[in-house]
This record gives sequence, structure tokens and C-alpha cells, in this order.
Amino acid sequence: MNVAEREARNRVVVITGAGQGIGAAIAHRFADQGARLALVDVNEEHLRRLAGSLEGSGCEVLPIITDVSDKEQVQKLVAEVIEKFGGIDVLVNNAGIIRDNLIKNISEQDWDQVLNVNLKGAFLCCQAVFPTLKAQQSGKIVNIVSRAWLGSIGQANYTASKGGLVSLTRSLALEFARFQINVNAVAPGLIDTPMTQGMPTEGSERLIRMQPTGKMGKVEDIAAAVTFLASDDAEFITGQVLHVDGGKSCGLLSL
Repeated sequence: MNVAEREARNRVVVITGAGQGIGAAIAHRFADQGARLALVDVNEEHLRRLAGSLEGSGCEVLPIITDVSDKEQVQKLVAEVIEKFGGIDVLVNNAGIIRDNLIKNISEQDWDQVLNVNLKGAFLCCQAVFPTLKAQQSGKIVNIVSRAWLGSIGQANYTASKGGLVSLTRSLALEFARFQINVNAVAPGLIDTPMTQGMPTEGSERLIRMQPTGKMGKVEDIAAAVTFLASDDAEFITGQVLHVDGGKSCGLLSL
């Protein structure tokens, strides 16, 4: 075990949207490093299944059903984590939803739901953990945004939420720097998740053809980026957006 791995052991990591896909992969990656995990999701079945698989490997886990768009629930979540583990070292804001449509067809409800979960939820979680991170003069926050924050047809609500999260990341990086708290973002591109697996085959194949790499990324690619930004190796990195998208942020192939 190297120095970085020793330092990672016993860290307390809070992961929202942990139930499946990218969130579950992040949880497994931190578990492999020996972290203690607070797993947060609204889907009890997904959360129970993930917690069971991690506990079977010896990882200390606290599953918590939470709607991150509800301030009272978020404050209760943070209090439970501190009571259980004694502190918080890393927050990963991964919870997110999509309600895609062209702007003329997006309902006010679909706009509000996406912004409430994707942006307000991250804000509430950052606000809730800040006193703890400030008191210990250390901490890492990693926000999961999306390459779509650069713009995407039919996703005005989603792109607005992710663009807002990028701006929140940069602002909090400046506010929190004096307390030795790093705030960064990871922007996934086309990743093989339950969400993309539910796409129509024709649409999925077209997106893959447009990828510079000609393939989807894996959830493990995102997990690796997150654990790097949460590690001591990223101590002097803050306010940044790391695109993990196979070059998609540079441009698309017109095939």
C-alpha cells in the first residue's frame, strides 16, 4: 500500500445519487481505498442493494434515503453522517435527473424538478457540509456536471442546471480556498449507464459514431477522476472542470 492509499483509508465520503450507475461506481472505487461511505439516494431498492454489496466486502457503510432538493432532509443527512463517523472528508454531488425536451415543450414542472435536484441539491449539500470542513480546515468537494453544460439541443433545463453547477463550483472554490477546501467538477461525456442503455438503439449508435473515440466511456472512468480529485495528489487543484468524455468537449465527428 502506497502513501496515498494509506492516507485515503478511513476517510468519510458522502456520495449523493449513489444507487446505481456512476454513483455506484464511485462508491466501489472509494470502498477499494478503505473509505467509510455515506450512500445517499431516493431509491431505497438501489441503495439497499449497493450497501449490501459493499458491506459484504468489509466496507463501513451508512445508507440514507434523502431527497437532496429538501433542505431539512439534507441537514438531517449531514447530522447522521457526523454522528455515525465523527466527521466528513469528501462530498461527491452526483444526484441528478433529466427531463429532456425542446424548450417549447418543457413544462414549468420539468424545469423546476431538474434545477431543484441537479443544482439546488448540490448547493444545499455544499452549504450543509461547509461548517464541518471549515472547522477541520480540510475537505474535498467534487461535483458531477456534464459535457452538456457546454450546450445541447433538447436539454435546456439540464444544461442550465449543469452550467449553473460549474459556476457554483468555481465560486465555492474561491470562497472555500482559505479553509483548505478544494472544490472541483467532473464532466462526463457519453457514458455506459442505465440512463444511456435506455436510449433508442438508433440514437445511441449515432451518438457513438459522433464520438472522437468511437465508443462510450465506462462508469469506472468517472470514478477514477473523482477519486483523483478527492485525493491528496490533487491538493493544489481547485475550481476546475475535468472533462472525461473521450474528446467530445473538443468537438464532434459529423458522421
